[in-house]
Amino acid sequence: MIIGKTVRIRQPQLVSIGDSTIIDDFTYISSALEVGKHCHIASNVNISGGKGKLIIGDYSTLSTHVSVHCGSSDYKSLSMDLPSVHEELQFGGMIEDVKIERFVTVGAHSCILPGAKLPKGSAYGAYTLVKKSPLLPYHLYVGSKCTDLGERDLSKINKLENIS
Repeated sequence: MIIGKTVRIRQPQLVSIGDSTIIDDFTYISSALEVGKHCHIASNVNISGGKGKLIIGDYSTLSTHVSVHCGSSDYKSLSMDLPSVHEELQFGGMIEDVKIERFVTVGAHSCILPGAKLPKGSAYGAYTLVKKSPLLPYHLYVGSKCTDLGERDLSKINKLENIS
């Protein structure tokens, strides 16, 4: 495992990192995190959400400047969920775990919102907004509406299926 010297982990007791995983410099982690083996989290990634958790499956990657949010304010309802506000005064907001399965690639500057589940082998082009919705394994998604561009080239899927 390689962790850049400028990676900031706010609650290290809530983080587990698998073998041969690399987390590049200037990444900030403020929620619980479980990373599988052979993953890559590129520079300037932000993983936030306080009480939420991000789970990343083996052989997955978050490209530079990706933001993953396991918690967020609820913009439709009045809320007071700031971490700077004493817990007894907090209300509203949403906290939901995010799950990224095996062999997933998330492109640069993408944003993943609370409750999203990114299925096995799926890919997300740069600047994709991933919300909580049903997504298909081995499909390519792009853009602010997370548009499905169809199934990825699966000609080498046997190589993936045999990796443990």
